[in-house]
Parts: sequence; structure tokens; C-alpha cells
Amino acid sequence: MIEVKNVSGGYHNAEILKDISFQVEKGELFGVIGPNGSGKTTLLKTVSRILDVKQGEITIKERPISDYTAKEFAQLVAVLPQNTAQTFSYTVKETVSLGRYAHQRGLFQTMSEKDEAMIQGVMKQTGVEGYQDVPIDSLSGGERQRVFLAQALAQDPEVLLLDEPTNHLDIAYQKELLDVLKIWTKEKDLTVISIFHDLNLAGLYCDRLLLLQDGKKEICDQANEVLKRERIQTVYGAEIEAHPHPKVAKTQMMLVPRFFGRQRNNIITKDLLKITEEKITLQTEAPLRTMSSGVTGAGVGWHNTFVNRHVDRNYHCTDHKNEMKNYLIDHGFHPNDTVGMMTAVRLSDVAHQFREGEGFSALIVVTAATGNAVDASMGQERTIPYKPGTINIWVLINGQLSEEAFIQSMMTATEAKTAAVKELGILDIETNTQATGTSTDSILIGASQQGKMLTYGGTATPLGQLVGKGVYQCMKKALENYFNWRNN
Repeated sequence: MIEVKNVSGGYHNAEILKDISFQVEKGELFGVIGPNGSGKTTLLKTVSRILDVKQGEITIKERPISDYTAKEFAQLVAVLPQNTAQTFSYTVKETVSLGRYAHQRGLFQTMSEKDEAMIQGVMKQTGVEGYQDVPIDSLSGGERQRVFLAQALAQDPEVLLLDEPTNHLDIAYQKELLDVLKIWTKEKDLTVISIFHDLNLAGLYCDRLLLLQDGKKEICDQANEVLKRERIQTVYGAEIEAHPHPKVAKTQMMLVPRFFGRQRNNIITKDLLKITEEKITLQTEAPLRTMSSGVTGAGVGWHNTFVNRHVDRNYHCTDHKNEMKNYLIDHGFHPNDTVGMMTAVRLSDVAHQFREGEGFSALIVVTAATGNAVDASMGQERTIPYKPGTINIWVLINGQLSEEAFIQSMMTATEAKTAAVKELGILDIETNTQATGTSTDSILIGASQQGKMLTYGGTATPLGQLVGKGVYQCMKKALENYFNWRNN
């Protein structure tokens, strides 16, 4: 559809673009990203014929853009610049109607039914149909942006060139606008080239991205390939982290503020642990990075409050998550800040250790009993309904954990739990086979994300050895406490 071949160009004698080549396919949403001054707007102006190509060639539909007449080009390509100026106080509808000019014929040009349908349709899709008779100069910047987008879409182009289309738009209209563009590329084969400053929006919506640096092509590829942490840090000169979007298979960029390195010390000690018959709590000065299976705070997040709450062994609630949130609120804890668990175990039987490694340490807390012990490999054979979990494990680490270390620490802790259960000869009460835990066990790995970097947490690593030994010993101690209470 569009081919840019070895193009150089810029303003007057200033060469901004330097030997750039890429192709854009029909029906593609193609994003152009790069730091300020990298040549993004210059490239768009060159493709739209505002600036001349000094070297190389740009073709659309295998025809050089210089060969099109002005009207032919206007019928083929619509442009929405970053800054739009309005000389006269047209109404919204009059402004949008200008987009149909290239399709009208004759000396006295009038609107056809097709023109009117197109105008009404694009105004509705861009959310400005309610402003049809309103002067455009009375609208906000975001509203004007949507009007000028409607004007561009009213041209019914095959190619749409956009310079920061979400500029001035709030988050809802950003999504709505880009959703519309994405739908048009699929349903109408509209080809879109758009400049983005927001890398996350570009990554979510674009089929491919062109990354520019100093007027040169750094890379042109699939969004996830372009948005690599090391590449973006180098090109933009900013510290970032890259993480997968939780709903779609796209990479998202997270800025790391400079003050992050100067945050207050966040040291986990056993003195923070508070134990009563009703609940075990621990609160840290600053949030810990967490991975957990708690009733609240499940998944990956940041939390500074940790609660293991005692419930009756016959506890039953149709909405235990909401009940747990209400419990936390009633006791002065904010659910969004809290990893909350529940257990039927006597909390006085808890076992905990503070263990130190070389440059790091960990507080390990375990509550455990065997009243609903299960063999995980025999789950399909069981008929007894699940009851509240009885084994809850906290591993709170003073140190920086990588993603791998979080997952491996969870695996190590689980393996250590199972080893302790096996050594004590605990059986699944229904299948009479070796138990591996209880029916609804919960686990928490938390890290201060300060101090020594701990890349791995497998059983052969220093972190894994500390976690494995600590969880194993705490499991045995907690179960011994439980057996002593049950036998007395």
C-alpha cells in the first residue's frame, strides 16, 4: 500500500530524515514512535506531501505520491496534524463537512445524501454529533480534536495520517478513538499511520511500530519486538520496566521515578509480627512487592499489611472475598493494601523464624494443621467438600527479587511444605495415600525490593536454601504444636 524507499528530507537545507525505508500494508494500523526531535512529524509531513522528498521515493498503491493531483491525493489520503487551526467560526457540522470537498463535483458543489450520511456517521463515531450546531471555537481542545478527526474521516480516505491523535483527549476518549480506528482498519481496510508519544497506547493498538532515533530507522517490527526494555531505555534515555498487559498479549512500559532509589528503608523484622487468638498481622512502613494466593491481594502486587485470620472450622460463606474485605475494613485495614488469608488453625500454634543469609534475610510464618489433609494427585477421587485452608505460609524477604525469584521461591516453599508433611507421615483421610498439603492452602512471597539483588530462588540457590529450610522447619514445628494440642 505505502512504501518509503531510502527517503531523506527535512526543512530547507536541514536534513532531518536519513535514508529511511519501510512498508505499510493495506488495512494496517502502523505506529511511529521515538523521542522528541527524532523526525516523527517530519516523516508524516513528507508522506503527506507537505515537505518534499529530497532523496528516495514514497509510493502509495505503487504510484509515486508526486504523480497524484491535489484532488486525487485528497481523495486518497486524509491528514490530522497535531495542531489544528480554525480561521472562521464554523459550526461543528460545517467543519466536518469540509472533509467531503474532495469528493464533490461541479462549479456549484452541493451535499448529496451520501455526503450527509458520511458526515453524520463520522460525527457519531467520534462523539461530536451532539455539537453539530455549536461553533467550533467554543469547544475544548479535546472536543476540537475529535471534530477534526471526524473531518478527516469524512474524506472517506484509504490512508489516514495522524500526528498524536490522542493529544488533549481524556483516557475514555483515547480508548474510544483508537477503538474506532482499529475497527476501521479491519472493516474498511483503512490504512493508518499515526505518531504516538504514549508507548503503551502504541503497543496496545498498533500492528507494527517504527522506532526513529536522530532521523534514522532504529527498528520496524511487531510492537512487542520493538518495545524491548533495553532498547527503549537506550533510545529514550529513561529508566523503565517492561511488563505484559494483564488482559492482552502486549508489552507495557512502566517508568521508574528517580525518587524510587531514595525511598525510606523498608526492613522486615520479627518484631513487626503481632499474634492474637483472632488474627496474625504484620504491617511494614512501605509496601512490599508480593505474589500470593490470599483471599485478598491475590496475584502480583504491592501490599504493606498482611493478615492471617482465624475462622471456625465450619466457616461457610457464599461470597468469602467480600466477607473478608468487610472484615478487614471493620478492623481498620484497607483491602487494597492487604494480603488477607483465613485459617481454621489455632493461631497460638503458629511457628515463625527469622533467617539470615549473606546480604539478605527472611521472616517465615506458618500456620498448619492436618484436619483436611489431601493428596494433590488424587483430587478426582475425593468426595469430601473442601473446607477452609489450614496451611498458610508467609515468606517475607529483605532483598530485591526478580520475577524468576518470586516464582522459584514459591515453588521451593511448596516443596518444603510437602517434604514436612511427608516426613510426619500425614495421610489423605479419604484416599489413605500420602498427603501433600490441605485442601485450600495459601502462600505469600513478599520482598522489600531493597538491598541485595536475588535473581533466583530455586532449591540450589542461597535464597532457595534459606526459604526451603525455614519453611520446612516452621511446618514441622507448627504441626507438632497442632498434634500436641489435639492429643491433650
